[in-house]
Amino acid sequence: MNIRLYNARILTMEEGKNVFFGEIRIKDEKIIYVGEEISDDASDIKWDQEIDCKGNLLMPGFKDAHTHSGMTLLRSYADDLPLSDWLNTQVFPVEAKMNAEDIYHLTQLAILEYLTSGITSIFDMYLTPESIADACDDMGMRCVQVGAVNNFSQSPELVEEMYLKLNNKSPLQSYILGFHAEYTCSKELLMKIAELSHKYQAPVFTHLAETESEAEGCRERYGMTPMAFLDSLGMFDYGGGGYHCVHMTQEDIHIMKEKGLYAISNPASNAKLASGIAPISDYLKAGVPVALGTDGPASNNCLDMFREMFLVTGLAKLREKDASAVDAMEVLKMATVNGAHAMGLHDADVLAEGKLADIIMIDLNQPNMQPINHIAKNVVYSGSKQNVKMTMIHGEILYMDGVFYTKIQPAEIYRKANEIIDKHR
Repeated sequence: MNIRLYNARILTMEEGKNVFFGEIRIKDEKIIYVGEEISDDASDIKWDQEIDCKGNLLMPGFKDAHTHSGMTLLRSYADDLPLSDWLNTQVFPVEAKMNAEDIYHLTQLAILEYLTSGITSIFDMYLTPESIADACDDMGMRCVQVGAVNNFSQSPELVEEMYLKLNNKSPLQSYILGFHAEYTCSKELLMKIAELSHKYQAPVFTHLAETESEAEGCRERYGMTPMAFLDSLGMFDYGGGGYHCVHMTQEDIHIMKEKGLYAISNPASNAKLASGIAPISDYLKAGVPVALGTDGPASNNCLDMFREMFLVTGLAKLREKDASAVDAMEVLKMATVNGAHAMGLHDADVLAEGKLADIIMIDLNQPNMQPINHIAKNVVYSGSKQNVKMTMIHGEILYMDGVFYTKIQPAEIYRKANEIIDKHR
């Protein structure tokens, strides 16, 4: 479709570029113009849709850089427990009963919530990669999956198969090498993933130093922190990063900087599971790029990037006892540009000619966004999901003014999700 979005405030997220009034023009899945409004006479394109944005804000969609979409089944099912109990007594037993079809439907439920939160790309780690890819394709969601191999499920062979298959499946799908965590993988298994990374010269992502007990356990097993141990295997010679990265030493942070790794913070999940507060200021001072993720809907429990943005700066200020720590503009960069780069989506990071049309509209005509002193800081400090007026992915409007424009309607998705939970209770 050819879509013109005009009379808009625009935040492109390009370095050094402030909010300005103008329009965005889209042809098929790409942006063909971002700038001041121009006369229709200047274009011979026939518009399928012209939308008056009425002064509202257009910006790049949020990138949820760590999630487990299929865990919608466990939302509010396994709460108020320590992480080890949460995983071993509640999550793993239910997951053992789930099949690919279940995860297909449960992923679609998560996608509806992503759309209401202005999330246009997800970095998903879960059990059945092909059904997850199908769910995302059928819903129009851009998805980067990451390998979840551990001692109990998946395998290096499956990770390699999915790496080759899903990177060629559709324009919305891609796949990155990965494993669940150091503490759920044998050394032999980890070495096989490192070998794959070297074979394809490809980055690797994993859960990393989420809890204090995880870090201590690795020291007991190998005499090193999880970061240092994985680096000793050559795991990150071609980049990648870690999810959570809460309990990291200065030496760990130095390794991350040296290897060009991303620290992907999940502040709501880490707070709810009492895992700790990640040293975000230390990462920024060291030049380690930080991205944001929601983690799964069983540990968060909602898929809300506004909450993650507020918490990542709020908790950093509290941790450092410094109200100037982690500026709001840096947070917006984490939620958009850095997330896109971590996920390998370099054509979906900012709003510019030739980039993918993954765009959201933020409703500024609501009390929490007034007065308009500093729009970008309003988004971080006072914004919420209620302000997401439109979510566009790949040039397709999938959510606008509270209505979903997905191929599969919400009522059917909710029905299937409740059938699945009844089956597995």
